Amino acid sequence: MPKVSRIAAFLENLLFFWLGLALILSFAVDSLSIPAPLQVLGRAHPLILHFPIVLLLMAVVLLWLKDEKLKAAGAWILLLGANLTGITVLAGLLLANEGYDGDVLIWHQWLGIASLGLAMLIYFYRKQTGNFLKITTVTLALTITLTGHFGADLTHGENFLLAPVLQNEVEFVALDDAEVFQHMVRPILEAKCIACHKDGKVKGELRMDDLAGLQKGGKNGPLIVPGDPRESLLIQRINLPEDSKEHMPPKNKAQLTDEELEILQLWVESGSSFEQKVTELPSDAPLFQLASNKFSNQKSYTFDAASDSDIAELNNFFRKVNPVFPGSPALEVAYYGTSAFDPTSLKDLKTIREQIVKLNLNRMPLDQVDLGFLRDFPNLEELQLNFTDVKAGQLSNLEGLENLRNLAISGNKLEPNAVTILGKLSQVKKLFLWNSGLDEDSKNRLSQALSTAQIDFGYDGKGVIYPLNPPKVTFDKVFFQDSMELVLSHPIRTAEIRYTTDGTEPDSISSPLYTDPIWLKKTGEFRAKAFAADWIGSTPTKDVFFKAGIVPVSYQLAYEGNGRYKANGARSLFDHEKGKTTHGSGNWLGFNESPLELEIFLEKNNSPKEISISILLNENAYIFPPEKVEIWTGDQQTWQKIPETESTQSTKMEEARFGVLTFPLPETDFDRVKIRLKPISKLPSWHPGKGAKGWVFVDEILLN
Repeated sequence: MPKVSRIAAFLENLLFFWLGLALILSFAVDSLSIPAPLQVLGRAHPLILHFPIVLLLMAVVLLWLKDEKLKAAGAWILLLGANLTGITVLAGLLLANEGYDGDVLIWHQWLGIASLGLAMLIYFYRKQTGNFLKITTVTLALTITLTGHFGADLTHGENFLLAPVLQNEVEFVALDDAEVFQHMVRPILEAKCIACHKDGKVKGELRMDDLAGLQKGGKNGPLIVPGDPRESLLIQRINLPEDSKEHMPPKNKAQLTDEELEILQLWVESGSSFEQKVTELPSDAPLFQLASNKFSNQKSYTFDAASDSDIAELNNFFRKVNPVFPGSPALEVAYYGTSAFDPTSLKDLKTIREQIVKLNLNRMPLDQVDLGFLRDFPNLEELQLNFTDVKAGQLSNLEGLENLRNLAISGNKLEPNAVTILGKLSQVKKLFLWNSGLDEDSKNRLSQALSTAQIDFGYDGKGVIYPLNPPKVTFDKVFFQDSMELVLSHPIRTAEIRYTTDGTEPDSISSPLYTDPIWLKKTGEFRAKAFAADWIGSTPTKDVFFKAGIVPVSYQLAYEGNGRYKANGARSLFDHEKGKTTHGSGNWLGFNESPLELEIFLEKNNSPKEISISILLNENAYIFPPEKVEIWTGDQQTWQKIPETESTQSTKMEEARFGVLTFPLPETDFDRVKIRLKPISKLPSWHPGKGAKGWVFVDEILLN
C-alpha cells in the first residue's frame, strides 16, 4: 500500500508540473526556441490525444456511481487520464508553433488547458459533498467535447463535426446568378486547400479562407498573378507531379480532379476576378462552357404562376405564350405574322404582366404604337424589337424596367436623340444595334454612357484583318493498322490549307497544299494551317497519329513508374490507348528518380525498321523530353547500340501537349529491342524550378 501511495503522490505532483509548463508555453512560446526532439513530441499530439479523452470520460462515469470500489477505480483512472491530458496539452502547444494560429486555435488551446485544470480540480476535491461532483464532471465532459470540436475544425475544416447535418441541401445556382469565384473556384479551394491554409492553420504563411489572404500570397510570393498561370504559384504547385515535395494538395490528401485543375487554370488565365459573373464571360470561352454544364439555365423565380386558363386564352395563331422552361412560372411571349398583327392585342398581356420575362415583337409594325404598356411588366428581362420601325422617343418607356437586361433593336433607323434616351437604360447589360444608322461619334458616346453593357453594333470589317479559324481534321481513330485517311476542311472555301506530317509548323509557301484526302502510312505529328488573302493565317491544328505496327511477343520493365504514375505497367505501353494531356489521367508511366528501361521480345524474322515513343510534354508540371535516349537491338547473345541522336529540349513554358520520338532501327535481323529514356537531370535556368530533376512521361511504344 505505501508503494501505491508513493505512485499516487508522484502522479499528483506531476499534475502541477504539466499545468505550470502548459501555462509557460501558452504565454511565452514566441520567445522560446523549440528543439527538434520536442517538435517530434508536438507532432505526436494527434496520436496520443485519444487516450486521455477515453480515460477522463470513463472516470466521469465511474465517479457518478454509488459503489465505493468503482469510485476508487474512477479516481485512479482520473489521475492517470489527467497526467496524459497534461502530456497531450504540452504536445499540442508545441505543435501550434508549426503554422497554426487564429481564433479556432485559441479556443482549442485554452479549452484543452481548462480540461486539464478541471480534471485536477475534480481529483483533489472529489470527496466534496453536495452537487460539486455532478457539476464539475458534466462541465469536464462538455469541455472535452468542445475541445475536440475545435480540434477537428483545425485539421479537417470548419464545422467538420456537424457538416453532415448542416449540408443536407445542395445550393441551387442558376447560370444567370453564378459567379466565377464564388461558385466555381471557392468550392474547390474549400474542399482541397483551405484545411491547411486557414485561420488557425496557416501553412507557408498562406491563408486561403479569405480574399485578403488569397491576394496577399504566402512566404514564397504571390499565389495568383492575374492572367499569367506560369507565374502563379497556385497553378505551378497543382500541376507538379504528385510525388514532388511542393505538389499541392499533398499526396496524402484528396487530389484535384481534371475538371478542378482546368477551372483553376482558366480562372487565372481570365484575370482571376473575385467578382465576375459567369454571364460576363465570352460565350465561346472554355470557362463559360464549363460553367454552362455546371449550372442550370433554369433561373428560379419567386412570383406565382399564371393560371392555365389565362395562358390558354392568350395562345392563338399569331401569338404564342409558353413557360421559359417546363414547370417555371416565368413566361415568354412571341408574336408572328406582320399582316395579322393588331396593336390592341398587346393590352391582353396585362393578365400575365407579372409572369412575362421575355417578349418577342420582331418585325411587328410598332412605329405608331405606344410602348407605355411595357411599364406594367415589372419582371421583363428580355425585349426583342428588331425591324419594328420603333423611334427613339418610344424607347423612353423602357427606363423604368429595372429587370430589363437584354434589348435588341437592330434594323431600326434611330434619330440623333437615341443616344441620350438609350444612355439612360443603365440596367441593360446586352444591347443589339445592328443597322441602326448611328454614326461613329454616336456609337462612342453610347458606349461611354453604358460602359458596363455589351453593345453589339454589328460587323464592320473596314481596314481590319482577322485571323482564320484552324482547319478541321476528320479521321477514324488515333491508331491505325496499314494506312488512314485524313480529310481537311475549312468553312471559308477560298482558304488554302497547308500541312506537315513531321511535327514542323506549316507555312504558306513550301508546305504541301491540301487538295485531296491525305493517306497516313506511318506514325507522326500532323499539323495543318489555313491561309487566305486579306486574312491572318490560322493557328495550327495539331494531332498525333500512330501506326499500330508489330505486336511484341513480350516485354519487361526494369523499373516501375515513380509514385502513382504506374498506369498498368509495361502493358500500358502496348495497349493502343492514348493518354490525355493531363498527366494524372492514369494512362501514363512517369519516371523521375529512375529512367525508363524496357526490354522488348519479338518474333524471329520480324525485325521492325523504326521505333516511335509517344511522350507527354508539360513544362509547368516539370515534364520535359528525355535528356538522353539509348536504344539497343540484339538477340540472345549480342547487343548492338544504335547511334545516339541529340534530344531536342524545351526552351520555354508551353501548354500541355503530345510528342513523338521516332528512331530508325538497323537493317540487320534481331529479335530484341532495349530502350532507356533518362529524365532531364536539372531543369534549365529559365524554369521556375531550375535545378530540380524533371520527369519523363510515356504512354505508347510502337514498332514498324
